[in-house]
Amino acid sequence: MPETSAVLTLRHAVRDWLRRFGSSGPVAVGLSGGADSLALTAATLAEAEAVDALVVDHQLQEDSAEVAATAAATARALGCRSVRVLSVEVGHTGGMEAAARTARYSALAAARGDRPVLLGHTLDDQAETVLLGLGRGSGARSIQGMAPFDDPWGRPLLGVRRVVTRQFCADVGLSPYDDPHNSSPEFTRVRLRTEVLPVLEDVLGGTAALALARTAEQLRHDNAALDEFAGELLVRAESASHGLSCEVLAAAAPAVRSRAVRAWLLARGVRGVTGAHIRSIDELVVAWRGQGGVAVGGAERGTRLVVVREHGRLTLARADRVSRDRRETS
Repeated sequence: MPETSAVLTLRHAVRDWLRRFGSSGPVAVGLSGGADSLALTAATLAEAEAVDALVVDHQLQEDSAEVAATAAATARALGCRSVRVLSVEVGHTGGMEAAARTARYSALAAARGDRPVLLGHTLDDQAETVLLGLGRGSGARSIQGMAPFDDPWGRPLLGVRRVVTRQFCADVGLSPYDDPHNSSPEFTRVRLRTEVLPVLEDVLGGTAALALARTAEQLRHDNAALDEFAGELLVRAESASHGLSCEVLAAAAPAVRSRAVRAWLLARGVRGVTGAHIRSIDELVVAWRGQGGVAVGGAERGTRLVVVREHGRLTLARADRVSRDRRETS
């Protein structure tokens, strides 16, 4: 492998990731055939004990099987210990981008065994993720971006620009596949990549992507600290009796209180907790005026749960029980 600037950049990034997260054994790599994942696979082969390639065929294009087969053949030629093509069925929930991502991660999780799965997300992908989070306006957690390691997902290239992975492929003689979906303006992320980020880079002198990625890293540290504080608050609020003490919650900072309530709901099987849910539940704590409960999704399809304030505590009850209680007291 030639020791060009791009090659050394990727090898050092992978080496640092393996050292930092203690992955001394075999690893899996999610390989699409694109420049990012192809460069990651080649660089990981130079640094890891053994590499197993997992190629996901989303079956969204007529030639998807051929693209997957080509990526698999390249992985074998590079020296991967094993290569598997994972064909998936992409659903419709949340749009094609989200559905494809769900299907891809599910397939990779099922095939990985006990190995971490390295993914080819770059600094540019991180910047796009932060911009998407800002657009949703759902708080610090949505703009903290992707973590370098979110077990079992590893992302060694979050500090590497996309242009470097392309140069890596050129330097070592690899021919990456250019997915037409990556240039289709019907996808929000593509428009951020091709329209919004270039303008920001121009206005900010070429530092926009770097600044967004740095912001994501800082927010991950901040969020980790807030989550720890929220865990401590949850222990105090739950210690007295059933439910959460509104008095204890009200004395905490709003950011810590909202995280504690979210964690409490998730631990009880509540699905799809939104910012609107948290804001309404917070009013039960700090702006109590006898209002009704807040309906949230149950752990099972069709089940509705309600967060209510009773005797100074937040409790979680089935919606049918709350309705029955209201009828009996009316």
